[in-house]
Amino acid sequence: MKKTVFFAAAVLLVLTSGLYAGGGKEKSSGEELPARIRMATGGNTGTYYAYGSAVGQILKEKTGIDVIVQSTGASKANIQLMDAGEVELALVQNDVMDYAWRGVDLFNGTKIQSFSALAALYPEAIQVVATSAIKTIADLKGKSVSVGDAGSGTEFNAWQILAAYGIATTDINKQNLSFGASAEALRDGKIDAFFCVAGAPTTAITELAISKDVVLLEIDDAHAAQIIQQYPFYAKFNVPAGSYRGTNKNTQTLAVKSTLIVSPKLSEAAVYILTKALFENKDAIGAAHAKGKELDPGYAVSSISTPFHPGATKYFKEIGAMK
Repeated sequence: MKKTVFFAAAVLLVLTSGLYAGGGKEKSSGEELPARIRMATGGNTGTYYAYGSAVGQILKEKTGIDVIVQSTGASKANIQLMDAGEVELALVQNDVMDYAWRGVDLFNGTKIQSFSALAALYPEAIQVVATSAIKTIADLKGKSVSVGDAGSGTEFNAWQILAAYGIATTDINKQNLSFGASAEALRDGKIDAFFCVAGAPTTAITELAISKDVVLLEIDDAHAAQIIQQYPFYAKFNVPAGSYRGTNKNTQTLAVKSTLIVSPKLSEAAVYILTKALFENKDAIGAAHAKGKELDPGYAVSSISTPFHPGATKYFKEIGAMK
């Protein structure tokens, strides 16, 4: 009997060692890790898909978990996919997370709370692009303005910011155009300004600024504080000088955060290992995608209005990023 027990224990030890062996792979604390996880990103030509692919490859190499990256319709769709149990990881904007959790705006009365935050990754700046004749956001009253695709996160961002400046939906000639179409319309004189929510620099604005003099409109301290108090998922952000032709100084605005969310069905041990692997391999992720260089534990835990997964919380407390 003792020999049988000893033999079984030895076999278990060999199997466990084989599962986690290999260069730099994280080890679980005796709890079995999932063999694979599915990650929802965005369209296959966008930042979310490229960034998610880089992160997925590094996590697979460092944890031994097969990360299957999927092209999707981005934030809202990703939250719905996780709610349906079709993915375990997803990239979303933190404002869309907030809408889902509270069942407002994009989610229109339907609360979805079947996800947990893992980490904020990098800022997506609210870039208000205008002709050089416009000096402030307040000047947009009475103008023709594209607020992004109808029903998009960008449109909600636009109305929130315009409202802080006393501009109602009826005070502008509203256009619902994509970033590329907005840039083209501004170039052709069909609109006066547009909202673009994306990492800076953004291709649509870069290409526009080459052929037309445009400005980025600032969100001043007083209005920024007012908006952040009402919508805590925002954070102040400076679009760096030189991001676009003609931008010779930093432009203060607000940003939402590209955030990695995780299914609460994943164990604490699994999410701890994923979070640890993400932050302890920043250089490798940054080499694979430029946005990976912006990974920072302090940034990762701020301005997130929905609960973190216990596994992520454990890691951030361990390194002092959370109390």
